[in-house]
Amino acid sequence: MTIAGYRIPPLASLLFWALVWEIVGQLNLVFLFPPLSSIVMELGQVVGTGTFLNAAILTVTSFFYGMGIAILIGVPLGYLMGRSDSADKLLGMWVNLFVSAPLSALVPILMILFGMGQATIVASVVLFAVWIIALDTRAGVRDVPPSLLAMAQSFGATRWQTTQKIIFFSALPEILAGIRLGVIRGVKGVVIGQLLVSILGLGELFELYSRNFLMEEFWALTIIVFAFALGAAELIAILERKIEFYAGVRHG
Repeated sequence: MTIAGYRIPPLASLLFWALVWEIVGQLNLVFLFPPLSSIVMELGQVVGTGTFLNAAILTVTSFFYGMGIAILIGVPLGYLMGRSDSADKLLGMWVNLFVSAPLSALVPILMILFGMGQATIVASVVLFAVWIIALDTRAGVRDVPPSLLAMAQSFGATRWQTTQKIIFFSALPEILAGIRLGVIRGVKGVVIGQLLVSILGLGELFELYSRNFLMEEFWALTIIVFAFALGAAELIAILERKIEFYAGVRHG
């Protein structure tokens, strides 16, 4: 971005809005927005409590369990839709529906199925993440050049070898893109699951802080959750950039 011929670094936008937040907080215009400096100082105290550590461990383990299940279901499902027209017609409409549907409305149903515990939170992560992983995997599998498949066939590759060595690596950029988007949606799922159904983990802290109008603690916890989501997504993005070679070969 350039203003009046000067190049503005992306970080400037973050600093600008942080400054606006600090001014609004210092003026005490809205009690919901305390000064950003107070929130940053509260971060250390929130992170250092045993309550936060226990809640974070429960939340993170639920998130990784859910993401693991979502990947194990979403990638094969997307592969099936990408390779079979019949499966694509049968499942595609439902996958697209769940990608765009307000899934929060379905979370209470998970409570009936799995009870008010960690299983419901894991299921919430799966519900939010699996569909976008399947959809992107399908796109990647559909984009595999026919010439690569013909080459594998001419060398006598079996179906498993073609899947493992040709289709998987060719579709890997889209698979990782789907997992990166799934990570962001999964964080949303784990927080909503804890808030709406199982009042435990970080959801319990969000409920506690908001109910008692502890806005500095509330925003400190929100920043931690956002940082976790962006950090996890950025790690996947780094992996995506490292395998751009495959995409270049595929489209070359």
